[in-house]
Amino acid sequence: MEQIVQLGLSLLAILALGWLAYWLRLGGDRRIADKAEAHELAEAIIDGFDPVDIAIDRSGRAALLRDADDRIVVLRRHGARFAGRLLTDRAKTRQDDDLLIIDAGDRPFGSITLDLGIQAEKWAAWLLRIRADDIGADDIDANDIDTGNAEEPIHV
Repeated sequence: MEQIVQLGLSLLAILALGWLAYWLRLGGDRRIADKAEAHELAEAIIDGFDPVDIAIDRSGRAALLRDADDRIVVLRRHGARFAGRLLTDRAKTRQDDDLLIIDAGDRPFGSITLDLGIQAEKWAAWLLRIRADDIGADDIDANDIDTGNAEEPIHV
């Protein structure tokens, strides 16, 4: 009889821990649901960041946001939460069809591949323009983007 009571209490404790994890939103497969959520996440990372353009990865696990000053934030899932970085001239980007591969230039953040569909080329051009502005180059334009060879990165 003692073993049945112990088994019942153990099962009850497991269910309680499962409910607590669910209530705290631990684990799971969290994704960016829409542009409003992406905006909220970016604003939490960079105070006052107000995006004018947002692209969410098709899987919902990452996003790119651009503000009126052409600053770009990349968001990515990190465990059960999201992390983000403001991209600087240290970031490296390459485009391979509908994919945009970004190395934020920050080792702990790492690199990320975003499936942006037809928006990938537009975002690659913006990243290239930001790089050109940072280094003072006037002769770089969107035609300099490699849109099919993932072997040669575009340094943005």
